[in-house]
Amino acid sequence: MDGYSLTIKLRLDTKSKLKKMKYFKYIVLTSVLFTTTVMAQQDPNRTFYRYYMNLVNPAYAGTSETTDIGVNFRSQWVDVQGAPETQSFFFSKAAGKNVGLGMSIINDKTFIESQTNLNLDFSYHIKINDKTSLYLGLKAGLNSYNANTRGLQTFGGFGGVVADPSVNDFEGGFKPNVGAGGLLKGEKFFVSLSSPNLVTTERLEQQNGIARLGSSRTHYYLGIGYDFTISNTIVFKPSTLVRYVNATPLSIDAVATFSFNERIELGPSYRLNEGLGGLLIFNADKWIALGYAYQAAFESQVQGVNDGTHEVSIIFKL
Repeated sequence: MDGYSLTIKLRLDTKSKLKKMKYFKYIVLTSVLFTTTVMAQQDPNRTFYRYYMNLVNPAYAGTSETTDIGVNFRSQWVDVQGAPETQSFFFSKAAGKNVGLGMSIINDKTFIESQTNLNLDFSYHIKINDKTSLYLGLKAGLNSYNANTRGLQTFGGFGGVVADPSVNDFEGGFKPNVGAGGLLKGEKFFVSLSSPNLVTTERLEQQNGIARLGSSRTHYYLGIGYDFTISNTIVFKPSTLVRYVNATPLSIDAVATFSFNERIELGPSYRLNEGLGGLLIFNADKWIALGYAYQAAFESQVQGVNDGTHEVSIIFKL
């Protein structure tokens, strides 16, 4: 074999090996995605949770003096095919002395699963004293859930997960949804408790390495935050959001931001056992706020093969 032919052969072998490595990496990552999303069956996370609380708690509808409209775009594990992507929208306004109304739309897609939630929110305001109020809320709407079972047939068996034959006949669709929540809000603090999806619906789940038909699990959220005034221009705003889902690991999000002149807000963010990052919010004017958040994953399977999690937020106050 001459040198030219040997060079071509080496190049072809190298390309073939790289292609196989890339394919193997894709299989590993998709199996990780499958086991971490189908098994957990959890709703999407958000670093900007504090500013989109009525997505999980209808009691927040109408708590602001302005009409609030917000959009949030979250892309997890960028450059990993099939990684979670979430788009969220919310609307909130006071509709009377003690009544608040809102609406939320959440579109979430992960690997073979996709779901969309459309809900209307209602809240009632009970004044406790001049600085503290109690809000009670109800959420009602529709949930659409679908799963590409062909994806299970393609990647089933990798990562120790195989598909039960029953999933081949799975048909998604729209199901009704009801949620409820309460909010205790003071001048500098808030305590929130809610469950946005009380109606269980049919969906995929993973048990003992087998993907089969199951039902969604009720999520419970506890949010706590307090604003510490450091000076006339600086406010320290730590908060946390705890999510409990039966038979899954406890999820805890925490942020600790500093607000400067009510113009710029920035600080670190942390998600228990999942990632570490930070966020920045720029209040371009009294009626619009722009935010960006980044988080690096702790998962060893995705470290070095993704560009982290990115989140963009826009909130209008009209």
